[in-house]
Amino acid sequence: MAMELALIPAGTKLETNGEGAAADLAASATRTFLCRLAITEQIEQESLDVAIWGSADGENWGTKPLLKMPQGFYRGEEKRVLDLTLRPEIKFIRARWELNRWGRVAPAPVFVAELQLVEIPPMSRDAATRRATAQPA
Repeated sequence: MAMELALIPAGTKLETNGEGAAADLAASATRTFLCRLAITEQIEQESLDVAIWGSADGENWGTKPLLKMPQGFYRGEEKRVLDLTLRPEIKFIRARWELNRWGRVAPAPVFVAELQLVEIPPMSRDAATRRATAQPA
């Protein structure tokens, strides 16, 4: 069964910079995930930056994220692939987010968002592949 992770659970109200709980990758068969960031509510003149960070021990998270999602300003979804197959030392991941607000209105940014990861299943080595060939006319 494909592993599913909610690094930012659905319906989470983000009002300050923060980080989510660490998720253990031990059960992952492929270490490759489809990441979906969804913004469901926002106000004008604000931005949301979300990144996924990795750790070998669940304590030290390094100085650079594994993946940065596109900066969000409006409601909608963004999808990216996180491939950790060449990073076997990464045992845990978590989300960090930063909020920014500008303009003349209330100074506090507010987003309602979620970051869901679904493991991409392994490809079957026995699956037959077909090549598209042009047929002569």
